[in-house]
Amino acid sequence: MRNHLRTFMLLAALTALFVGAGFMIGGTAGMAIALVMAIAMNAFSYWNSDRIVLSIYRAQPVDETHQQAMIRNYVSDVHALADGAGLPRPKVYVMQNDQPNAFATGRDPHHAAVAATTGLLTMLDRREIRGVMAHELAHVKHRDTLTMTVTATIAGAISMLANIGFFFGGDRDRSMGWVGSLLLMILGPIAAALVQMAISRGREYEADRGGAEICGDPGALASALEKIEAYARGTPNMDAERNPATSHMFIINPLSGQGADNLFSTHPATANRVAALLAMRGGGGPAPSARPSATAVPLTGEPRGPWG
Repeated sequence: MRNHLRTFMLLAALTALFVGAGFMIGGTAGMAIALVMAIAMNAFSYWNSDRIVLSIYRAQPVDETHQQAMIRNYVSDVHALADGAGLPRPKVYVMQNDQPNAFATGRDPHHAAVAATTGLLTMLDRREIRGVMAHELAHVKHRDTLTMTVTATIAGAISMLANIGFFFGGDRDRSMGWVGSLLLMILGPIAAALVQMAISRGREYEADRGGAEICGDPGALASALEKIEAYARGTPNMDAERNPATSHMFIINPLSGQGADNLFSTHPATANRVAALLAMRGGGGPAPSARPSATAVPLTGEPRGPWG
C-alpha cells in the first residue's frame, strides 16, 4: 500500500509539473494539451515504460540456451534466486556496455525484467553477480520497478517539453510564453534530476538488505558494490549520459561525480552501503575487493571473464 501511494504521489507531482510547463508555454490551451498528453503518457508508460527503458539501453534478451556459458550461468542464477525468493521468474537481458552496472524494470513482479551489462558479467565473479541480481530482485519484490520506470518516462517528457519551449519560444502573444520558455530551458534538465532525487535513497538501502537476504550472502553484494564503484567511475555510459532521468534505476549511479550521501544524490554513498551490508554479517572484516583484469566482451564468442 505504501509503495502504491508513493507511486501515485510521484506521478501526480510530475503530472502537475508537466501541465504547468504547458501553461507557461501555451497558456490555457497549452495547459489543456499538456494535461491530455500527461494522461496519455501516464497510461502508456504504465504498460510500456519497461520496454522503453530496455530499448534505450539496447538490452538483448537472453536465456539458458545462449552460446556463452557466462550468460547461461547468469540466467540460471537469476532464475534460482527468483525461485528462492518466491518471485515469478523475470525476463533476463544483457546490455552491451563496458561499465559494470545493472537494473530491474517492469510494472509488477509478474511483468519484471532484470538487465546486466557485459562489463558487470566479465568484471565480477559469479558470487558477486548473484549478489547484484539479488539486489535487483529485491527491487522487484518491493515493487520499486514501476516507480523507477514510469518516472524515467515522464521525466524524459518534461525535458522534451523544455526543448519545445526553447525552439518555438512559447505563445508570442503572452509575456509568460517567453518567460516560461526561458524557465523551461533552465529548469528542464533540473526536472530530470529532481525525479531521480524523488526516488528515495533509502530504497537502495532496503534493496541491499533485501538482496542480501535473497542470496544469503551480504558480503557478496558488498564486494560487488566496491568493484562496480571503482570501475564505473572510469568507464562512461553514454546511453545513461544521454538519458540522465534513468540513472536512478541502476545499482550504482552510471553518471560521474558521485560523492557522499546528500540531497542531490540519487544513490547512497557506496561506502555507507558496504558498511551496512557488512554489519548484516556481523562486521566480519572488509569485503574482498581484488580488482579483476577482465574487460567487457561482445555477446558473441567465448567469454574471457572470471567465470563461465
